[in-house]
Amino acid sequence: MRPNLGFYVQTINDIVTDTEKIGESMNPSYEEIRTALDEDKTESLSADKLKEISVLFEEGTDKYRAMAKKISTLRPPAAVMGIHKKFERSYLSYVAGCEEMLQSIDSEKGIDKKAFDAAEEKQDTATDEISFSIQRMTNLLLKK
Repeated sequence: MRPNLGFYVQTINDIVTDTEKIGESMNPSYEEIRTALDEDKTESLSADKLKEISVLFEEGTDKYRAMAKKISTLRPPAAVMGIHKKFERSYLSYVAGCEEMLQSIDSEKGIDKKAFDAAEEKQDTATDEISFSIQRMTNLLLKK
């Protein structure tokens, strides 16, 4: 049985769109932490505020994990099999970066700046790879 191209493309599109929406919903909290770290004012973030941000990040990361699972079950068309695998690996790396960022925030101990920065870098790299993969898939599928 051949993979359903329309279903595949729509599912990838939905995953990318949902990922962006989730990221946008978490961005204000991320910016709050990033600013506090950059200005060396992490003590301005209360334990309650850090807990609230952790819960928000955990919920978002859970949604990312579910989408990563969905990506792994997709049957890509043969033309994009290799780039789909790169997309899948990049998405898993993105999720891992989110998990690491979440672990860098402790409502009692504060924020581990080194771990937060490393997680941010991992997410940025994965995001670039995801964008490249989507662009490449689009080019390959539109050629047909």
